[in-house]
Amino acid sequence: MKGDADRPMGRWTRWWTRRRADQEAGRGAGRGAGLWARLYGAGPGHLAGLVVCFAVAGYAATRVVEAGIWLGFAVWFVGAAVFHDLVLWPLYSAADAVLRAPSRQHERPGGRPPLVNHVRVPVALSCLLLLVWFPLVLRGAEPNYVGAVGLSTSPYLARWLWITVALFVVSALLYAVRRRAAGRPGR
Repeated sequence: MKGDADRPMGRWTRWWTRRRADQEAGRGAGRGAGLWARLYGAGPGHLAGLVVCFAVAGYAATRVVEAGIWLGFAVWFVGAAVFHDLVLWPLYSAADAVLRAPSRQHERPGGRPPLVNHVRVPVALSCLLLLVWFPLVLRGAEPNYVGAVGLSTSPYLARWLWITVALFVVSALLYAVRRRAAGRPGR
């Protein structure tokens, strides 16, 4: 049986751990990297990502103002933030705590893999799809959609449900494979 050092993930994990330790010690990409990390708190890639995000958000804001819908957008944005923080966050935090409770019992080496991420991922992807497509899935945009493209929104609910089922089936299969692999002797 191969040891951890011979497995590709073992080597990758050791490389990543060494890289992170070097970055934290300021030995990353020369003397400037340590100074940059001490002054800014993260690498230059982080700052570049933030600049790109703010540029996209600024462009979107200019489009909203130009379209003359900024007041409605501001009300929607604040309402969505409040709804998320006061309603959704407590709900999915409680659901996650319930889901993680049984996996804490099996956190010993050689135990079964935790189920929590095999439920989190399909739920998150399904909710994301519903969030993006909810006017069509819930048929709230039927008149506008028919007027724009001449098609009905009726297939969207069934398609969203089938995609959700497929996500859970794939996740369950991956969990079964991981659980079977964890149950093998010598692992």
